[in-house]
Amino acid sequence: MKLQDSVVAITGGGQGLGRAMAVYLAGKGVKLALIDLSQDRLDETVTLCEEAGSQAKAYLCNVAKEEDVITTFEAIGNDFGKIDGLVNNAGILRDGLLIKAKNGEIVKRMSLEQWQAVIDVNLTGVFLCGREAASQMIKNDNKGCIINIASISRAGNMGQSNYSAAKAGVSAMSVTWAKELARYGIRSMAIAPGFIATEMTASMKPEALEMMTSQIPLRRMGEPDEIAQTVAFILENDYLSGRVIEVDGGLRI
Repeated sequence: MKLQDSVVAITGGGQGLGRAMAVYLAGKGVKLALIDLSQDRLDETVTLCEEAGSQAKAYLCNVAKEEDVITTFEAIGNDFGKIDGLVNNAGILRDGLLIKAKNGEIVKRMSLEQWQAVIDVNLTGVFLCGREAASQMIKNDNKGCIINIASISRAGNMGQSNYSAAKAGVSAMSVTWAKELARYGIRSMAIAPGFIATEMTASMKPEALEMMTSQIPLRRMGEPDEIAQTVAFILENDYLSGRVIEVDGGLRI
């Protein structure tokens, strides 16, 4: 795929990794459809993309709600005339142990609300957005690429039953879609980041950050632009499909 003048939708595009991806791609001439829940943050990203030299448009949408997603992707198709790519980046955390006990007494359990909130956004949201993006591509007879943001936590991570399950599902869906959608000229990939320096990690205690970083063979967290570079690489390479690329500094060896 040629990046110049291509149209890429990014969920969670108002902040963090989504914003980094958007600004990086804007610098390559990509037109951005940015999806998030915060108008203010979206507007900030739109401005940054325009300053980087490209066109961007904001869309308020809850990716966990089917009608929102259908309406949003129809609007993107109408506004831009096509969709060449989708980056399913939106996600939330609701971490907690499955069960916490002390002296044989149950102190706390992961609630169904904690479980369902993460599954709704991180898994169902990916499904809904992927389905609608693929529908737009097929209707317009337009080859494209779907990139789902997974996580190295897909292999299982303590305190993240909900998140790990969702990201494992995202990884499996990425491979499934590659097999199903190839006949339409649509590729599907996933990126599994490790620890990336975002607003979320910046709020952690210094000692926790130091301990976390010491486990990474490269002895540092990843930068958001390093994920953005991977997105661009996947979009440009038309023979990449059905794989999960781990970008983790060698953490999961």
